[in-house]
Amino acid sequence: MNLILEKYVAIDYDIFKGLVMNDEIMKYISGNAWTEHQAREKFDVILATNNSEDGLGYFKVFNQEGDFVGYCKLERYKQDDSILEIGYVLKKEFWSMGIGSAICQVVLDRADKLFPAVDIIGIIDPENLASKKILEKFGFERSFLGIENDLPTEKLTLKKFHTI
Repeated sequence: MNLILEKYVAIDYDIFKGLVMNDEIMKYISGNAWTEHQAREKFDVILATNNSEDGLGYFKVFNQEGDFVGYCKLERYKQDDSILEIGYVLKKEFWSMGIGSAICQVVLDRADKLFPAVDIIGIIDPENLASKKILEKFGFERSFLGIENDLPTEKLTLKKFHTI
């Protein structure tokens, strides 16, 4: 599956908010849709992140037909910047089509090229079995299960080979 990733830029706010202001899509991300204010604040953070480091950031994802299917991220983990964090959000009409796995593969390939020895974390809602299955398929293992920021949280980590 050929996917095209492009960093978000300022004119992309409307397609971003179309995802994050949808209850069904955001069920396993934040529990419910974001408000316009929350979406705008997050998008401003995304733009700052995208300008801070080449290769990392938040990316619009398009399928080979040019359809916007969602977004993904590869960024430094906020709790430990020696680790990278992976994530993605898909439009509902693209669920259960293998696109999540394809995005994961593309993002992991990018991480391997940029930072081959850096561990990668994925953070999910424990009830999001589809995302858990994808991460486990790529070798991620549970490193945390509990409550974080008042949300049920499971963290899965892909440990990379570290030379001594």
